[in-house]
Amino acid sequence: MIDIDKKKLLYKIAKAYYEDNLTQGQIGKRFGLSRIKISRLLQRARDEKIVQITIVPPLNSNAELERELESRYDLDEAVIVAPSSYNKSILVQELGPPAADCLLRCLQGDEVLSISWGNTLLSVVDSLIPQNWPQMKVIQILGGLGRPESETYGADLVHRMASTFGARPRVVPSPGIVTSKIVRDALLTDSQIVDTLALAAQADVALVGIGRPTPGSVVMHSGILSEDELSDLLSKGAVGDIALRFFDATGQPIQHEICERIIGLDLGQIQKIPRVIGVAGGVEKFEVIRAALRGRLVNVLVTDDQTARRLLEDEERLPPSELMKATTEPILS
Repeated sequence: MIDIDKKKLLYKIAKAYYEDNLTQGQIGKRFGLSRIKISRLLQRARDEKIVQITIVPPLNSNAELERELESRYDLDEAVIVAPSSYNKSILVQELGPPAADCLLRCLQGDEVLSISWGNTLLSVVDSLIPQNWPQMKVIQILGGLGRPESETYGADLVHRMASTFGARPRVVPSPGIVTSKIVRDALLTDSQIVDTLALAAQADVALVGIGRPTPGSVVMHSGILSEDELSDLLSKGAVGDIALRFFDATGQPIQHEICERIIGLDLGQIQKIPRVIGVAGGVEKFEVIRAALRGRLVNVLVTDDQTARRLLEDEERLPPSELMKATTEPILS
C-alpha cells in the first residue's frame, strides 16, 4: 500500500509538471516539498517509467537518417536533402538553401567565418538571407584560383558573402598555388598574406566544399593542376581535396610537392576550426565524402539522402577495428 501511495505521488507530481505546466517551485508549494525534492521525484518518475517521453520526428523528413549519420561518424550535425533530381547541377542548387540555413543558425553576427571555393559553395552563398553584421569577418581560406572574374572562386565568394551579411571581407592577396616553393616562401614574407591566413585559421566557423580530383573536375578545367600532377596525386592515393589540400581514403593528407606551392590553410589548420561545415553530394562524391568523414575533416555535413544511406550501408561492412583506426588517427600536417 505504501509503494502504491509513493507511485501515486510520483504520478501527481509528473502530471502537474508535464501537463499542467507548473514550475517545480509551484509543485513543491502545493505538496509541501522542497524544489530539490520535486526534482528528484521527477527523475524517479522517469526511472520507474511513470513518465515516458516520446519524440516524434516530422513527417516526410530525414531526421532519423540524420541522427544515424551523426552517431556513426561522430558528427555535430548532419543535414540531409531529398532533392527533386539527382542530376548534378540540380543537386548542387538544391544543397544550397539547407546549407545556408545550417550556416545561419550557428551565427550571431560577430564571428570570423572562413570559406573555400567551388560551385556548391556558390549555391550556398546565393541562398543566404541578407543580414546587418558589421562586426563579422569573412575570410578566404586559400589564395586566388583561376580567372578573377569567375564567381565560383574564393575571392568573389568572400566578397559576395560579406556583402550579403554586411560584414568585412578579407581576401588572400596572392595566387592559391604558385610555381615553386621559393616563390611561395617569398610571398609568405608579406605581412598582409600572413595575417589574413592567420585570421582564417582562427575562424569560429568554416564553410568548405569537398572536391574530387578527376580529369573532368574544376581543378583540371581551370588549369589549376596539370595532367601529370593529377596522375601523380592519384597514384599516391588521393581521393579528394578541401581547399586544394588532398587526402586519401582515410582522410589523411597526401604528401606531394604541390603542398609546398600552396598559399592557404592546410588540413590540420582547417580541422582545428570549431565548426567546419562541409557541403557535397552526389554518387560521384561518395568516396571523397566518406574519406572526409573518416578523417574528421568536417564535423557538419550537408549532403543528399542517397549519399547518406550509402555512407551508412558502407560503414556497416567495415570491421570495428578498421573503422576505429580510420576515425581516430590524427591529422599529420
